[in-house]
Amino acid sequence: MPKKSLENLTDSMFYVLMALRRGPMCGIDAAAFIEEKTKGALRLGPATLYTILAKFEKEGYLREVAVDGRKRTYAITDKGEAAYQEEVCRLRRCVADADSEGRRWNEQHNAGSEVRMAVPALSGV
Repeated sequence: MPKKSLENLTDSMFYVLMALRRGPMCGIDAAAFIEEKTKGALRLGPATLYTILAKFEKEGYLREVAVDGRKRTYAITDKGEAAYQEEVCRLRRCVADADSEGRRWNEQHNAGSEVRMAVPALSGV
């Protein structure tokens, strides 16, 4: 069964929606917000940024609210906010799963260490 368009957002897509939740902004402002928010870990080039903005506009996740020459300002829509919130929930589930597996691994690892330490050393073998 094929995936629905934008079923899971990429990091870049997620952060673009996060930026627009702050209020209407142009692509350059969104890119600056993302770079600052991620402490430089995520930097969007113009091609990536404007591809995402065009896709989001087509999908109804954002709408253009102003045009000043070549500068276009976008605002998130209710559909975009819903997509953002769905992704937040998905990411929280992923982190919860990772946490539970980490606890399970620690329990197994620590239990195994205790067993090894409890076995007396064989002398003369």
